Amino acid sequence: MLTLIKRTLLILVLVILALLFILSSRAPDPEIWHEVELEEEFTRNSNIASFADYLALEDRLFAELQEKVYGETPRGPDHRFERYSTGSAADPTQRSTNWNRSFELGADNPRGAVLLLHGMSDSPYSLRAIGLALNAGGYRVLGLRVPGHGTIPSGLKHVHWRDMAEATTLAMQHLAAQLDGGPIHIIGYSTGAALALDYALNAEADGTLQKPASLVLMSPAIGVSPAAALAQWNRRFSNLPGLGGLAWLDIMPEFDPYKYNSFATNAAEQVRNLTVNVSSRITARDPATASPLPPILVLKSTVDATTSTSAVVDSLLAKLSTGRHEYVLFDINRRGANASIIVSDPGPVTDQLVKNAALPFALTVVGNQNAQGTDVVARSKAPLTSELGEEVALGVSWPTSTLSLSHIALPFPPDDPLYGVERPDNDNEIFLGLVAIQGERGLLRFSADWLIRIRHNPFYDYTLQRIEDWLNASAPVERPGES
Repeated sequence: MLTLIKRTLLILVLVILALLFILSSRAPDPEIWHEVELEEEFTRNSNIASFADYLALEDRLFAELQEKVYGETPRGPDHRFERYSTGSAADPTQRSTNWNRSFELGADNPRGAVLLLHGMSDSPYSLRAIGLALNAGGYRVLGLRVPGHGTIPSGLKHVHWRDMAEATTLAMQHLAAQLDGGPIHIIGYSTGAALALDYALNAEADGTLQKPASLVLMSPAIGVSPAAALAQWNRRFSNLPGLGGLAWLDIMPEFDPYKYNSFATNAAEQVRNLTVNVSSRITARDPATASPLPPILVLKSTVDATTSTSAVVDSLLAKLSTGRHEYVLFDINRRGANASIIVSDPGPVTDQLVKNAALPFALTVVGNQNAQGTDVVARSKAPLTSELGEEVALGVSWPTSTLSLSHIALPFPPDDPLYGVERPDNDNEIFLGLVAIQGERGLLRFSADWLIRIRHNPFYDYTLQRIEDWLNASAPVERPGES
């Protein structure tokens, strides 16, 4: 009997390996930017003591990138849309500012500082517009290039979430030294939101760390797909001969100057590990004895293919103290998103949140004034209530043919020169906003879903105003070591 069980298990293992081999062999051939490992990338073992050291290492990293990737990639018209072809329309080094790099914007007599944390596979560009606006409003702004990002997709094969967390701490220490006790806020986008929470929890436990005055979490990676739990096994199997393709969930052409199109299996594993770590620590907190976390504003689309709407409640906001936090949800276009053409309606989940009088946070729903029109209003309710209050007209309408926002859309204004509505008058730079391409299915090297995903926020002005109001309303916090 034992021999039979062993044989059955052996056959099962062989079948699984055979299926994995088939999946791996179907993956597109990797390019140089999928394989090169950059040695100058920051890790928590880099012996870096300050953010100035971090920037010096980043200088060496981009010099290495130039030598090992740009210097080895063909140029010319046939490579016009390749990010790593020098002089191409997608080459970020040809732009007036390479927003793949960490950036800092100073201010005279700043009212505070803001740390910007981008998402997995993104770059500091994703929060560039918000950073510029806040800087114009008197804030010192630091946009951190999170390790593994802004260079080549292979960086995602090696990065660990604790490397990203350590870089976050260095950036906060730098801002604290610059501000000499003023309030520092953190805006986190997607995985950057989880990093913001991780830092806030660390600061709660470690009195030597500067506590954030507030957090703004955009499309936060709080709960991710359960399938992400399988990523660690795919990554491990990818080290076996013939299974190298499992190191990637997607290998795509790289034509976005500021975001990787390819996505490594390890990246999914790190996002999951980070979110599980943060969620477990929040669950373990005793609200009766723990000091309150900073006021948290969450901004999210109800339709989000990456993160869960309910997880923001169940794993975060519902576990925090009453009256300090708010959840802003952008509903679908009730006039355009007819039930006959969409997969599912997020309305029932939103209705449950509205009717739940036990929720300890404020809720705002942004959507159609009525199902017959496209005018957009915001309706809010206070904590521990079950009815939305009076509607506030936003003075904007749903754009034609737009059914919803998306996970990636919230930080980008409609006039964004890369992801916005209108193509800038510059044919030498790629534009990825309203891309209209037609032809036969199966022709493109990427999914048609990529083309229909909205990349800008039609309600950006409202989003920015909510962020500015949230930061301005947050009181200064004590410096480490002060009573």
